[in-house]
Amino acid sequence: MKNLLNELTTEQVNPRTRHIDQMNSEQIIRLINAEDKLIADVIEEAIPSIAAAADYIVEAFTNGGRLFYVGAGTSGRLGILDASECPPTFGTPPSMVQGIIAGGFEAVKNPVEGAEDSEEQGIQDMIESGITNNDVVVGIAASGRTPYVLGAMKEASRRGAKVIGLTNNPNTPMIAIADHMIEAVVGPEVILGSTRMKSGTAQKLILNMLTTTSMIRIGKVYDNLMVDLNPSNEKLVYRAKRIIRMATKASAEEVDQAYAAAQGHVKTAIVMLLGKVDFVRAKELLAQTGGFVSQAVTLAATKSG
Repeated sequence: MKNLLNELTTEQVNPRTRHIDQMNSEQIIRLINAEDKLIADVIEEAIPSIAAAADYIVEAFTNGGRLFYVGAGTSGRLGILDASECPPTFGTPPSMVQGIIAGGFEAVKNPVEGAEDSEEQGIQDMIESGITNNDVVVGIAASGRTPYVLGAMKEASRRGAKVIGLTNNPNTPMIAIADHMIEAVVGPEVILGSTRMKSGTAQKLILNMLTTTSMIRIGKVYDNLMVDLNPSNEKLVYRAKRIIRMATKASAEEVDQAYAAAQGHVKTAIVMLLGKVDFVRAKELLAQTGGFVSQAVTLAATKSG
């Protein structure tokens, strides 16, 4: 594995950042910023493949399946970060989007030596996660050849899951395993091989796109408002009521009343106010429309008319 590093795009010397060790802080930061600006163009080229991956995830969610991110090191941590932000942002159960990292929970904070080299552990983690043919597994590796990730992808594929590879190098071993590939080739890093930088940034942007797009597609957003958030603290309660007010143009008093009547469920409160229905009817309408607020409101107007 190590003797192949010289073949990877992410392991090449970046000619634009030569002699960075002789620069002052502002010069270094300007160079980093210039390299970061290249990432968006690379991702733009990958949009069709990212969109296709999101479609697979939407299909999985619609059929009661789950999304798993699997990675090692930075890639694993980014997967865990994106997964952990879904419940408070979109009101999803923690099991719906999960991040799995080589070396387990300890590896989130501290390096676990050798964990990424175990293909067998990747296989075992998929077995323990109970992967099924309803699930989607996204293997994340800048190199596209991390044994732990490849092992997980192989086992997920064997179990019938839809397997997606996310890498920052072209033509990697992932291709032989994945049903679908996303290749965000951002080029040599600012510091040779430091894939927590451009590669990691590209990965984070893409993971945000995958979950955000799929959550919008299954009704977790109304207009561009985050209507399925979990108001689990004072800040989020305030945000929930503000979203209801923005969606309905109702008064603060009406919002407070609807929020309380809806038991803190933002989507229900919005349907109650816009559809001019009570709590029970609003819940029924949301159930009938698969949780889509706009469709529930339209249905309420149709029924009343």
